[in-house]
Amino acid sequence: MGRLMIALAVVVGFALLLRWRRPAWYWLTFGVALAALRIRFRYAAVMDACHLTVPASRLRLALARWFNQPVPQQRVPRLLWLRPTRTGIRLRIKMRPGQDAFEFSAAADRLRHSFGVHQVTSREVKPGVVEITLTGYDVLRHVQMPAKADRSLLKIPVALAEDGSVHYRDYREVPHSVTVGATQSGKSVFQRTVIKELAAQRVALVGIDCKKIELGPFARRFSALADNPDDAADLLEALVARMESIYDVVRREQRISADTPDAEIAANIWDLPEALRPVPVVVTIDEIAELALSAKRNDPRRDRIVTALIRLAQLGRAAGMFLDIYGQRFGSELGDGITMLRAQLTGRTVHRVNDESTAKMAFGDVSPHAVFAATQIPNARRGMAVVGYSTGDWTRIRTPHTSMRQAVAACNRHAHLVPDLPELARFRPGLDVAPAEAPAVAQAA
Repeated sequence: MGRLMIALAVVVGFALLLRWRRPAWYWLTFGVALAALRIRFRYAAVMDACHLTVPASRLRLALARWFNQPVPQQRVPRLLWLRPTRTGIRLRIKMRPGQDAFEFSAAADRLRHSFGVHQVTSREVKPGVVEITLTGYDVLRHVQMPAKADRSLLKIPVALAEDGSVHYRDYREVPHSVTVGATQSGKSVFQRTVIKELAAQRVALVGIDCKKIELGPFARRFSALADNPDDAADLLEALVARMESIYDVVRREQRISADTPDAEIAANIWDLPEALRPVPVVVTIDEIAELALSAKRNDPRRDRIVTALIRLAQLGRAAGMFLDIYGQRFGSELGDGITMLRAQLTGRTVHRVNDESTAKMAFGDVSPHAVFAATQIPNARRGMAVVGYSTGDWTRIRTPHTSMRQAVAACNRHAHLVPDLPELARFRPGLDVAPAEAPAVAQAA
């Protein structure tokens, strides 16, 4: 008996140590089993306590009165299946008639406390069925991306979501995006992660960096790079000219006639034959305020920049041109045309912000709950952000730390993938060797 108690104490101590130091390991060894048992035994009581039950049917009530039986209890939504995951548990629930998926979303916080887990999210998978994801521990505290993630052309993993799933940046689904955040919020780390992942794909990277320090180290992988507003205006207009030439190619290949199958009618570059398909272009703008903000009331250069950006945002997707815009703020105070440009940016990512109005600029037309969540990001969690979708849904994510050295190494390793774009040849960044020679000169002196 004494040995059994000692062994039990050792196991409990080991479990508590894992929960403190390695929550992911604790969940896989002890937590998932305990949570599954807790859900199985307490499911009906939790549903009743969280007001997720419905009264018995009229037929059952009538039968109880006729046969002088006790009043039937509340009907609990049926648990279809329970599936453990790497970071939590997923429940598939069949709702009772009269229930709504919003009821489960509203009860997420009560479910979190009742089941003793860190996070609860729900979504409707089909009419009458909801899926509840229970996260066993704080996966955003120490971000650990899965060893295997889905990667394809223009689809890259960039962060970990609060439910333990991988958040992807899919340019085919969300062609243009805006990322805002205050200084030291992790916006640059998010940008490095995107560039690091794109560097290994056969895409053309174009950058506009008026600060001259963020995108310059990645020059070996960039097809074009502008570091001042004058060059940026010329570069954007060159991209617009390339877009128009691509549409001419698509038009020539449409070959619309009565006997042409629908599948062979080209409407964008993805419908073109492989030999004729232009390489996709991803345009990264580091600080939008440096381009759109001007002290002059009528600045011709600013008008050229904003007009070109709006045209690329409206028409660039079918030509394989995608925009990633970063900034601390992205509101109407930047001048005319910014609101029109923002309306074309489907992807919205907000890191820590200093005021609520900045979050409203990104999520005001998406979800007020996302605005509140963006203002609650703590200072200590760099890289944490809120992603909003045009459907009104939103989720918290956190990007794994990507150092400048890691991103530069990836760009240098894949420098041979830089495509030849004649329209952008004059904007190709030159490689300055002066920094490498500086130590030798200093030593000679």
